[in-house]
Amino acid sequence: MCGITGFVSARPGADSLAVLRRMADAIEHRGPDDSGYYHDDHAYLGHRRLSIVDLAAGHQPMSNETDTLWVVYNGEIFNHASLRPDLERAGHRYRTRSDTEAIIHGYEEYGPASVTRFNGMFAYAMWDREKKTLFCARDRHGIKPFYYWWDGTTFVFGSEIKALLEHPAIRPSLNEAALSEYLTFGYVSSDDSLFAGVKKLPPAHYLTLECREDRFHLRIGQYWETPLFDKPEKGDPREWIAECRARLEECVQSRLMADVPLGIFLSGGIDSSCIAAIMKRRFDGPVKTFSVGYQEAEFGELTWASQVARLLGTEHHEVVIGFNEFFGAMPKMIWHEDEPICFSSSIPLYFVSELAAKHVKVVLTGEGSDELFAGYERYRYHLINERGSRLYDWMPGAAKSAVRGAVAAIPSLSMRRKLQHTFLCRTPDVESMYLDNFYCGFPGGQLKDLARSNALGASPPYDSYLRYWNTQPQQSMLSRLLFADHKTYLVELLMKQDQMSMAASIESRVPFLDHTFVEFAMRLPDSMKLPSKGKYILKKAVEDLLPKEIVHRTKMGFPTPMRRWFSEKRCSFLLSYLCDRQGLLANYLDLSKLGALMDRHRQGTEDATDRIWRLLNLQIWGDLFVTGRRVRWFDGELSLDHVRQATIAMPRG
Repeated sequence: MCGITGFVSARPGADSLAVLRRMADAIEHRGPDDSGYYHDDHAYLGHRRLSIVDLAAGHQPMSNETDTLWVVYNGEIFNHASLRPDLERAGHRYRTRSDTEAIIHGYEEYGPASVTRFNGMFAYAMWDREKKTLFCARDRHGIKPFYYWWDGTTFVFGSEIKALLEHPAIRPSLNEAALSEYLTFGYVSSDDSLFAGVKKLPPAHYLTLECREDRFHLRIGQYWETPLFDKPEKGDPREWIAECRARLEECVQSRLMADVPLGIFLSGGIDSSCIAAIMKRRFDGPVKTFSVGYQEAEFGELTWASQVARLLGTEHHEVVIGFNEFFGAMPKMIWHEDEPICFSSSIPLYFVSELAAKHVKVVLTGEGSDELFAGYERYRYHLINERGSRLYDWMPGAAKSAVRGAVAAIPSLSMRRKLQHTFLCRTPDVESMYLDNFYCGFPGGQLKDLARSNALGASPPYDSYLRYWNTQPQQSMLSRLLFADHKTYLVELLMKQDQMSMAASIESRVPFLDHTFVEFAMRLPDSMKLPSKGKYILKKAVEDLLPKEIVHRTKMGFPTPMRRWFSEKRCSFLLSYLCDRQGLLANYLDLSKLGALMDRHRQGTEDATDRIWRLLNLQIWGDLFVTGRRVRWFDGELSLDHVRQATIAMPRG
């Protein structure tokens, strides 16, 4: 696990090497063990290394035997050892045990198609100095990040946006076209970012930058697609279940590759618990587990995690955080994520990563299972709503309006919200029934009501999601939901996982997202995923490993006491900060209407938790990166007192 960065330019400046070093220093936390640099007339490659495999000889940038190819690489190629014999028989000479050489020699032998042979998580940039060509690739699911900026003459890339911002050609500014999607979903799911001009190389894509006649030409292509089948395969359920178990064991086994201590993030849910159980059987040494919870114990799963740890006999560690720790760390976490934090669970994830880093360098996690096997309750609710909507559609429009009016008049906020999430108050399209219902912080035109800028309507917020949804009209409803979530929501989850673990300088691995396991899962019929509750096949596959109460307990996720905190008096200074006339939000929102929304939330007549969370993140992000008020956050040690006084400070690492 490492950090990569660099640039290719037709006309590099005289201080280009110093620029490269600043870019690499900006992501030192991704690789505190080593650094390295390569440059020639056009290409500048930088690397920060977190040493995991072949600790002594894995220095980067790494070259081939003739020093004509140079690569900087972040991630792990889990099948690199099996690729080596064929490459050696073809005449390639290895100098290390590092998986980085599989990328170099694979490219020499197979060209750009070599990326299809890799099983792993990766983002890399390969420079061919003789052909003046840069080849970049990102893994199939976007486990590892790759950001870039291109103006026609200079191409800048990196594992994190903050590295790109050190290049003098880039001036950080808000990408207004992405603002409505961010406020709606909490993230930007296209290849854009919230920074103008900064893009993401999509998962399963490659990028080629070629110099022809002293001009560079950029080309992007896709090398893999999440497989879907018009008719999922039929088979004996017992055989499916046995295959699921065998494949999962292989995926966990392959992700134990390391020359350093390993552990696992343990929530006590089925995903992390079954990985821990398999790891315990297959790992030669003590298994170390790490969990995080809140001082408000009802919002955490520490009891379940400790129960699983005792059952498996792991070396278990826990950390508990509260209001002060959560909001005290928030600016630093936004800085690490480069963009506003979508999932509030990012912050406890950092704290458990920081805990784990004291004991191990690599952790396994359970990410990806929910998107493969329909683990989120929203899938079941949506299918129920869809069936109800088909029956409800026979009612006259006037009757439907009367029902919606009656629901809106219900005095109980809790009951009103529950009914507003059903087909009684929803139109049958996927935008209303699914996206507005389960994702949107500003559903039903609420964002437009707050807006004072046309920028909030510059780009329809649903377009990125619908682009994937609309490509699969022949699939079942569940398959379409899983496919589109895999392309959007899951990519953001993986970014969170990467940035928060790397903020603490540890590597996280996701066995469920081995691409061969994903291909297997996509072949399964809906009945093997969601006959009633989600993840049916996974539960059956691991029920001999764990107690029934762990396997079949209701999914909790990782809720945060956010609604409670935002309603408390001690949080009032944060809500007031949203209405700061010098902040980013003042350019786009009507502050008087925003203040009224805050008042309704405080009074308990409206639950604006998701909206407040997204706006607070955007306001802090604006100060850190866009408005020039970063000094308020970077002046000494961070504390909530500084936040209250609007003289917030944050350590740079």
